[in-house]
Amino acid sequence: MGALNERVMQAAKEAVRRAGEIQLAGLSHTRRISHKGTYDLVTDVDEECQRVMIEILSKELPEAGILAEEGSPTESAAHDVWIVDPLDGTTNYAHRYPTFSAVVALRRGGEIVLGAIYDPLRDELFEARLGRGALLNGQVIAVSQTDRLDQSLLSTGFPYDRLELNDTNLERFCDMTMRTQGVRRGGSASLDLCYTACGRLDGYWEIRLHPWDICAGALIVTEAGGRISNLLGGACDLSGAEIVASNGKLHDVLLTTLAGQGI
Repeated sequence: MGALNERVMQAAKEAVRRAGEIQLAGLSHTRRISHKGTYDLVTDVDEECQRVMIEILSKELPEAGILAEEGSPTESAAHDVWIVDPLDGTTNYAHRYPTFSAVVALRRGGEIVLGAIYDPLRDELFEARLGRGALLNGQVIAVSQTDRLDQSLLSTGFPYDRLELNDTNLERFCDMTMRTQGVRRGGSASLDLCYTACGRLDGYWEIRLHPWDICAGALIVTEAGGRISNLLGGACDLSGAEIVASNGKLHDVLLTTLAGQGI
């Protein structure tokens, strides 16, 4: 990826930082909120962040496709595709709950080759390039060394369509709560993955997400020495259908314990 990737990485970091500035500014004024579903929200800040992010990213790679949460006319199977979540944690943001982020990943030839996730409230920028390790504000990060489930801290989330489908993830949540030191529900899948990558969490799982929720974070986890898979332990296809992330030491017991807990 060479020198090109350095420029591309800088563009990705500029995009998430600029989105973070917009998010912070938007907290002080009344936001326009629309509903994509019963619990699935979008705000005017999502839309403004996405516009600015795509503008920055397209200047660096004008030929790249765009796959973004709020839709884009260039969602395509191009060799290079930017995957953009302009505001991960919109429900939190709409309630001024302080957990949200801006997210960018680059898919090149079907493989995620870089990711950047920015938490503007904590001024924390997580980043990774394939084969180059993972960083937090320029410092190398690594997953935890916890190897017992009863000593672990995990995180998860619940799908927006939980009223329509039987598998709500509640049974897994309750079971894991009794087997671990705790299960957190932060509301930003990208930050959950980042926290697993830097050892604040020992593992994370969730179902019925989207590529923009997990692609950047999954790369950051693996580059920090962790492991990702689907719920059966197979390859995580990064569609967002399901993901399990861990420090690696806990992965097999995490999978075994999660198995059979859904309806």
